[in-house]
Amino acid sequence: MDKIITISRQYGSGGRELGQKLAQRYHIPFYDNELITRAAKESGFAEETFEKAEDKATNSLLYSLAMGINVYGNQDFGFSGLSLDDRIFLAQSGVIRKVAEEGPCVIVGRCADYVLKDWENVFNIFVSASMDYRIQRAIHNYGIEEKKAAEFILKNDKRRGNYYSYHVGEKWTNLNNYDLVIRSSISGIDKAVECICAYLGD
Repeated sequence: MDKIITISRQYGSGGRELGQKLAQRYHIPFYDNELITRAAKESGFAEETFEKAEDKATNSLLYSLAMGINVYGNQDFGFSGLSLDDRIFLAQSGVIRKVAEEGPCVIVGRCADYVLKDWENVFNIFVSASMDYRIQRAIHNYGIEEKKAAEFILKNDKRRGNYYSYHVGEKWTNLNNYDLVIRSSISGIDKAVECICAYLGD
């Protein structure tokens, strides 16, 4: 196994679990929240700063305002000439490149497919699932109340989409950006892992 695997996923689709199982299968490192911890240590920003940057992305207009772009298109730049969020994104992107340079690994989310877009040994996966499947996972795996599950899922999808759009300039759901699209509600997580390994020639 000589590839870096990036995984983008709809909330509740099981993309993180799929990524963990792929990493275990290939005996390679798995990165998700670990990227925040490492980026915080290397940049000097608190971990909370990285987490808050992602949380702000629920509403696209509010997100743009929070990131320093007002309705007239002016920007409130930080001392380095970049907004705080741009500096955070650059710090995180730097860590993504570093872990990729260290060798094969699985990276979940955080626009890793875009950050590594010019790398030849990167394999980008998008994991989707039906709403019913995602609701059941949200309830049973994450402890979300049944009556709030659908709204919670849509809110998180919107946050991920806005975060991706702000930093990448493209739609997160543009499937042309991915090498393989998995519908986990049809295949199941374990079968999805087998399909990906078969696709990669393992």
